[in-house]
Amino acid sequence: MAVSDRARTLVLALPDEAATVALARRLAPALADGGVVYLRGELGVGKTTFARALLRALGVGERVKSPTYTLLERYHVNGHPGFHLDLYRIAGAGELEWLGLDELDAPEAIVLVEWPERGAGGLPPADLEVALEHAGAGRTVHLTPVSTRAADWLGTGPCGGGAGMN
Repeated sequence: MAVSDRARTLVLALPDEAATVALARRLAPALADGGVVYLRGELGVGKTTFARALLRALGVGERVKSPTYTLLERYHVNGHPGFHLDLYRIAGAGELEWLGLDELDAPEAIVLVEWPERGAGGLPPADLEVALEHAGAGRTVHLTPVSTRAADWLGTGPCGGGAGMN
């Protein structure tokens, strides 16, 4: 079920990298049973930092590598499949076919996608959109729930609770 009210977007100031990491750690428990997160923002804004912190907070013990050149890194996250994609280097969704991404659609999969607009039409729909932007020396983040599940993660849905971001 989709959440159509964009007014539920939460906007937070992230004064430094530590704040970005803390936000990812705070959100991580909500994704423990799966979810799709689109990470948006220009180069160097902190998308990979956020993804690494979230995966580590979910218990990934191995080195969390940037998928900048490999496009995809796979992880085992507490018995669930985990995926971190960086689609910056692809021209379109057609290039995703050879990656074998059928597992991304599993409801228990944890999927983090940087540059999701480059894979439009070839990715599972987002539960949550995380848009990072430069704000002086820090960052601003816009957390937009796209599904009811993500609205609950942020505490903006009918069930409240989740990571309690509001």
